[in-house]
Amino acid sequence: MVEDIEKGKRLAKNTIVLYLRMLFLMVIGLYTSRVFLQALGVEDFGIYNVVGGFVGLFAIISKSLSGAASRFLNFEMGRGDKDKLKVVFSSTVTIQIFLAIFVALLAESVGVWFVNTQLVIPSERIYAANWCFQLSVITFCSTLVTVPYNAAIIAHEKMTTFAYVSIFEGLTKLCIAFLIMVAPFDRLIFYALLLCILQLVIQYIYRYYCKKQFEECTYKYIYDKFFLRQLLSYAGWGYIGSTSVILRNQGINILINLFFGPVVNAARAVANQVLHAVDGFVQNFITAVRPQITQSYAAENYDYLNKLLMISSKFSYYLFLLLSLPILLNTDYILNLWLTEVPEHSILFVQLTLLFTMINTLVHPLSIAQAATGKIRDYQLATGGLQLLNLPISWVCLKLGCPAESVLIVAIVIIISVVFVSVFMLKRLIPFDTKTYMQKVILNVVLVTFVSYVICNCLRYCMPGSFLYLIVHIGLCVLITGVSIFYLGCNKKERFYVVEKVDKFRKKFFRT
Repeated sequence: MVEDIEKGKRLAKNTIVLYLRMLFLMVIGLYTSRVFLQALGVEDFGIYNVVGGFVGLFAIISKSLSGAASRFLNFEMGRGDKDKLKVVFSSTVTIQIFLAIFVALLAESVGVWFVNTQLVIPSERIYAANWCFQLSVITFCSTLVTVPYNAAIIAHEKMTTFAYVSIFEGLTKLCIAFLIMVAPFDRLIFYALLLCILQLVIQYIYRYYCKKQFEECTYKYIYDKFFLRQLLSYAGWGYIGSTSVILRNQGINILINLFFGPVVNAARAVANQVLHAVDGFVQNFITAVRPQITQSYAAENYDYLNKLLMISSKFSYYLFLLLSLPILLNTDYILNLWLTEVPEHSILFVQLTLLFTMINTLVHPLSIAQAATGKIRDYQLATGGLQLLNLPISWVCLKLGCPAESVLIVAIVIIISVVFVSVFMLKRLIPFDTKTYMQKVILNVVLVTFVSYVICNCLRYCMPGSFLYLIVHIGLCVLITGVSIFYLGCNKKERFYVVEKVDKFRKKFFRT
């Protein structure tokens, strides 16, 4: 019991640190996105995002192994086996190095051909697009090798490291935003080059920190046949799920390019910028809770595991709702205020992307729990198989003449089914109370969302369109959603905990 309380305190501390990090990045990110769009123009902004997205498709090869590395590191941390932890770390680094070489070879053959012959890019920008592609490949391959180091930081729950590095990253991106305005050569190439250098520096910092702080992060070539068989078997089934997610995100980006061109890619890039600003808060919570879910399973602490799953599913959704509802209801005004030139389709893209991600937040904790078990075959076949339908169904819709936004509607319908399949599949892997989950999480979030949306939407129609009323409406949205979450979304124990923490903070604040 005392150990669980300590874990809860550590989780709360890490979550707060990551939220402060994200708040800083959100402000910097939104401003720099505006400057980048202004400096590059809609077309070049779209070109960079579709080329970078195409490079992201190569993550199909690596994502499942990267996820496997994180799972095994967290699992051995939970068991407290330091010798096995060293074997796991060194083995995963070796695998990532070979993967990086393979990806580089594939990118330089198939990738170069696809960029130059299949993507819809104006002929006068092909040269710049090729530079973007090469720099993106360098960044991607370097990131692959760094994955085990990042996983080690998360496993040790050293979230302040991410916060400090993120401050450096945000400030550097702010400098890049101003530098490209005075670029000594092609702005698109200069932009891609600076971002590549920044990512290489950040990855070096993570590797240096891990080598200094964690004993297991000293790399040695180790060939452990038994572990490699375990890792590859786990990653093999995880390949289905990771492929489905990558094809849904990056594959659809390419479909949009093939059917509509880079200008509509720019609209989706704007939607993704808004999403990253909001979803980052939720991902920080998930990052903080991930090690404890895996380690609780490894320690066979199923009561605490169930508690974590209920709380993390519910509150990751509430957090996203709290941040995204004001944007959903005021998208048009916010985008026109934020950007000097709003790409066509951006408004509906932003709204549908936020709605999709809101539903998807419920899946994250469940997928972490199933990954912790190591028994992922049936789960991946069910949920990954469903998500693989995104690309073919979207292609059919676009071929039939449906608008670009139809790809996101398809994704929303599929992710709703994935939520329910995930809940019932998890029951087969761990002692998981599905009935309580459906009542206390699914029905609960539906009720809170409905009440918050109806009240906030009614208020919007009562207010004229001006900046002052936008601020007032956003404030009221946050207040109303917060009250709905507190009274409808929290049980008695959770409300008591919130009141206790607020009262403690109030007393401390006024005393100082």
